[in-house]
Amino acid sequence: MSRVAFPLPVVLFVLVGIAASSLRAADWLQWRGPARDGSVRGVVLPDRLQGEALKQAWRVDLAPGYSGPIVAGNKVFTTETESRATEIVRALDVSTGKEVWRASWSGAMTVPFFAKANGDWIRATPACDGERLYVAGMCDVLVCLDVNTGKELWRYDFVKELKTPLPAFGFASSPLLEGDAVIVQAGAGTCKLDKISGKLLWRSLTDEGGMSGSAFGSPVIATLGGKQQLLVQSRTHLAGLSLDKGKELWSQPVEAFRGMNILTPTVHEGDVFTSTYGGETAMFQIAADKGTLSASKKWALKLQGYMTSPVIVDGMAIELTRDQRLVAVDLSNGAKLWEIKDKFGKYWSMVTDGKKVLALDQKGELLLFQPSRTDWNLIDRIKVTEAESWAHLAITNGQIWVRDLSGLTAWKFGQP
Repeated sequence: MSRVAFPLPVVLFVLVGIAASSLRAADWLQWRGPARDGSVRGVVLPDRLQGEALKQAWRVDLAPGYSGPIVAGNKVFTTETESRATEIVRALDVSTGKEVWRASWSGAMTVPFFAKANGDWIRATPACDGERLYVAGMCDVLVCLDVNTGKELWRYDFVKELKTPLPAFGFASSPLLEGDAVIVQAGAGTCKLDKISGKLLWRSLTDEGGMSGSAFGSPVIATLGGKQQLLVQSRTHLAGLSLDKGKELWSQPVEAFRGMNILTPTVHEGDVFTSTYGGETAMFQIAADKGTLSASKKWALKLQGYMTSPVIVDGMAIELTRDQRLVAVDLSNGAKLWEIKDKFGKYWSMVTDGKKVLALDQKGELLLFQPSRTDWNLIDRIKVTEAESWAHLAITNGQIWVRDLSGLTAWKFGQP
């Protein structure tokens, strides 16, 4: 039977400190969902998408944004950049799409190179603990808002406080909640802050910031080499940090063209999977020797990832590559099991229930498939938006949330 590995600490960390009475088990509280890896428990993906299987519940028009929607209790939160000048956070009623509150601040910036063609919009997906919402503004600012009112509780301006350069591509890494703290890859490094006061607790893995820093991936918590730790991918390295003090436990160089380590690293059975633009696809093993951790390359494959973080189904990493093709990689040995010759969009966000995979293509198409070790086994596909979507989809009981560059749509499927 197909199954997804869920390291216990990865599942539990999102529950610590959460106001349980205001949340539901299937809420979508952060980047890539409950376990931060695109996997869901207690939610079965739809059997099909066409016809009456998927119905639009409501849609709200918005200014552009890349942030994925966050669902907590009776609210869904979304961000946008208005008139290339102002960042806006909205809380919408889950059932109707009616605006409950909005917060805003000045926070626009211009990104360089090829990223400019896609827009200068707010990028990172917020995180929520049921009482507070943590939003990463483009200009390296972390803002904490009251979930019920939108009132600003605190903000931390990394450029101002740490005298670090503005990240060239903006604050792209999504916040991570851990106990009484929030962890971000910002301020030309990795920082842990008290989630109630906004006080900086530690800063680690510092770099030059600006064009050299600007992390793209997002941190996760995992047990590697028998030790629970923070797993971080910068533009040059994979590394493990202690959660209490940010001490570097191990580090491994990761090659990428212009530092385009964009994926969130994926943990499977204690090993770490990543894939880079201009580099390779590889699995790293973290081992302990007399209390000291070290990383070694378990296997490598001449296959380049891009922006899409993979999902794991039945020991396979399902990945959209740099050349916009879908592949399956055997995580035990690095063998490429299959590759779909069709070219898709440049970016997919994916969710899996351990058997089926639901993917949102950058071109606005939803795809449903059930991968095996020989094929992707497409079940259904449907166009859900004419606008491009660079935001990660969200899924809760009976609903799929699609943020495209012009709005947010709530889709219903099956029985809620």
